[in-house]
Amino acid sequence: MIPRHPLPAVLLMLFMAGCTFVPLTPEGEAVRVVPADAVTDCEHLGSTTATQADRIGPFRRPPESLEEELEHAARNAAAEMGGNTITPRGPVREGHRTYDVHRCRP
Repeated sequence: MIPRHPLPAVLLMLFMAGCTFVPLTPEGEAVRVVPADAVTDCEHLGSTTATQADRIGPFRRPPESLEEELEHAARNAAAEMGGNTITPRGPVREGHRTYDVHRCRP
């Protein structure tokens, strides 16, 4: 009988934890991310809440990867709403972050 080792599964999960799973659409690429105090001459269109898994199995995902995925999801959603700028409302909490969506003059 061949013994099974958890090392390959652990390595795969760690590798996947660093990957970005939310692709940025071409429309989302045109959406800027700025702090709330930088929004001037803009129309507020609403808000969107992005959600991603903050864990893969027992492993917590790297905060940078999670934040990037949330930002991609919010930029894609803002583009669908007709926005070109988003501002995060607060920190990432348990894989969620809310963003205000704006249409600003170029």
